[in-house]
Amino acid sequence: MNVSAATREVVAGEAAGLPPGGRVILDFDGRSVGVFNVAGRFFALNNRCPHSGGPLCLGPITGTALPTTEFKFVYGRQGSILRCAWHGWEFDIETGQALADPRYRAKTFPVTVENGNVVVHV
Repeated sequence: MNVSAATREVVAGEAAGLPPGGRVILDFDGRSVGVFNVAGRFFALNNRCPHSGGPLCLGPITGTALPTTEFKFVYGRQGSILRCAWHGWEFDIETGQALADPRYRAKTFPVTVENGNVVVHV
C-alpha cells in the first residue's frame, strides 16, 4: 500500500490481485477502509458501521431479499451487499446505503484503476 499525502490516493494493490467477490482492508492515517471487487468493479467503504460503529467491512459479502408483490421469498444481488458482523445491518457496497433504514449510509470513497493498480481517493 502506498499513500500519497499530496493527492490523498491510496494504492490498494494490483487489480488482478483482487478478484470478483474479494476484498482488502487498508489501514492508514488512523483510518480503516475496505476495498471490494463486485463483478469486476471496485468500491471502497469506510470500515465503520454507521449504525453502531462496528467493523463493517469485516462482515460477510452476501445478497439480500428482493422486493416482490407476490407472497414468496426472492433472493438476489448476490455479492453486492455487505452485512455488518455486529448486528447484521445490510449495506449496498456500491453506494454505502443501508437497506433497512435510508437515514444510514456508510461513507464511500471513489476508486479508480490506474496502471493496473486499484487506487482509492480519500
